[in-house]
Amino acid sequence: MSGAAVSPGKEVAIPEFKQIMGHPAPLWMLFMTEFWERFAFYGIRWALVLYIVAQFYGGAAVGQADANLTYGSYLALVYAGAVFGGLIADRVIGYQRSILIGAVFMAAGLFMITLPNPDIFKLGLATIIVGNGMFKPNISTMVGKLYALNDTRRDSGFTIFYMGINAGAFIAPILTQILAQKLGDGTTPAYKVVFFAAGVGMLVSLVWFYIGRKTLQGIGAPDANARGTGRPIAVIIGSVIAIPGVYFLLKLGANTLQVILTVLFVALALMLMIEGIRNGKVARDKTIAMMIIFAFNILFWMFFEQAGSSFTFLADQIVDRNLGGFIFPVAWFQSVNSIAIIAFAPIIAAIWVMLGRRNANPSIPRKFGLGLIFNGLAFGLLMYALSTLVDMNGKIPFWTLFTVYFIQSVGELCLSPIGLSMVTKLAPVRLVGLGMGGWFLSTGIGNNLSGIFASHVSGESGMSVASALGGYTFGFWSLVGGGVLLFLIAPLIQKLMHGVK
Repeated sequence: MSGAAVSPGKEVAIPEFKQIMGHPAPLWMLFMTEFWERFAFYGIRWALVLYIVAQFYGGAAVGQADANLTYGSYLALVYAGAVFGGLIADRVIGYQRSILIGAVFMAAGLFMITLPNPDIFKLGLATIIVGNGMFKPNISTMVGKLYALNDTRRDSGFTIFYMGINAGAFIAPILTQILAQKLGDGTTPAYKVVFFAAGVGMLVSLVWFYIGRKTLQGIGAPDANARGTGRPIAVIIGSVIAIPGVYFLLKLGANTLQVILTVLFVALALMLMIEGIRNGKVARDKTIAMMIIFAFNILFWMFFEQAGSSFTFLADQIVDRNLGGFIFPVAWFQSVNSIAIIAFAPIIAAIWVMLGRRNANPSIPRKFGLGLIFNGLAFGLLMYALSTLVDMNGKIPFWTLFTVYFIQSVGELCLSPIGLSMVTKLAPVRLVGLGMGGWFLSTGIGNNLSGIFASHVSGESGMSVASALGGYTFGFWSLVGGGVLLFLIAPLIQKLMHGVK
C-alpha cells in the first residue's frame, strides 16, 4: 500500500504492515489502547452525577440541576480539548507522544477525583480534560493514517475501532457498579472505588500503547527535527499550567462556557477554511461540507448524551427497575448502548457494503440524517411512555428505557464512526489532527448543551414525570426535524464533497 500523509505537510509511503483479519496489524493495538481508555472514561460516566448529588448535596434532589450542568460542562471540555490536542500533535510533538502524555494526565486526574473535596474534584476533572484532549483525537487520527485515502477498507477499519470503544464501555459500568456495591455501605455505592478502578484502567491503556507503538513503524512519530526531549517537556509544562485554566472554566458554569465554546468553534472553522482556500476550490468545498456536518453533529449529541445525565436520574427515580425481585442497577443501563453497538456494528457495516454493491449506499449526509432520525425516535418512545404508560407509583416500564438505548445506538452507528472517517477524508491534509479536533469540539458543544437541557428536564426540585415529558417532547421534534432537513439538503452537501463517499 502507498501514499498517505503521516506528518504535517509531507506525503510518505504507508509501511507494508502485517495484515490481521484483513486489516493492518497496528489497528488491533490501537483497538486495545482505546478499549482501556474507554473503560476508564465510561467507568466513571454513570457515577458522576449521582456522586455529585450524594457527596456535595447530601442526596437532595435539588442538586440534580447542578450535577447535570457540571457533567455537561465536563464532557464539553473533554471534547473541546481535542482541538488543542490535535494542533499539538500536528505541529509540535507528533501523535504518538501526544497519546502517551495525554494518558499520564488522564490517569492522574482519575485518581484525584477519588478525594471527596469539591475543589479537588473539579481540579481532577480539569486534569482528565487536559489529558483527554491530547489522547482522544490523535488515536482516532492514527487509525486513518493506517490506510490510503482510496482504501475501501477505511470505513470498516473505523467501525472495528469503534467496536473497541464500545467493548470497553460495555464492561466498565458493570464491573465498577459491582465493585461500588460490594465495597459500599449497602445504601450508597463506594464511588471512590469506581474512580480508582477507572484510573487503573487508564494506566493499562498507557502501558499497552507504550509497548505496542513499535508496530506502527513510524506512523504518528514526530518529524526528524522534533525528536528531542525539549518539545515534550514544554508540552507537559504547558499542560500543567492549563489545568487551573480548565478548572476556572468548569467553575464559570455551562451558560458562560457555551459562549466560549462557540467562539472557539468559529475560530477553528476559520483556521480550517483558510487552509482549505489555500489548497484550492476542491479543498475549500470539502471543508465547507465538513463544517455543515459539524453543525448537525452538535444537534445529535445535545440529546444523545442525556444517557449520562437526565437518563441516569430517569432510571433512578421514574423507571421500574424491579425485574421479578432483581433490581436492575442504574449503572448497567450505560452498558446497553455498548451491547447494541457491538451487536449492530457488523450488521450496519454489512448493510453499507451490500448497498454499495448495488450503487445504493446512502451518502454521508444522509447517513447522518438517519442518525438524527433514529435518535429522535428514541425520544418519541419516551414521549409515549411518559404520557401513557406511567403506573400508580409514577414509574414507567423497564423495557422502555432499555429500548431507548438500543434505538439511539442504531442512530449512533449511522453517524459517529462515519464521522471519524469523514474528517480524515475532508479535512485539509496538513490539518487533519485539527479537523479531528473540530469533530470533537462540535461533539463537546453538543455535550454542554446536553447538560443545559438536562438541567431543565430535572427542574429546580428534581426530575418529575411532567418535566421529563416536556423536555423529551422537545428532543423528539428537534431531532426528527433536523434529520429531515439534512435529508433535503444532502445533494448540496454531497456536491461540495467532490466525490468523497
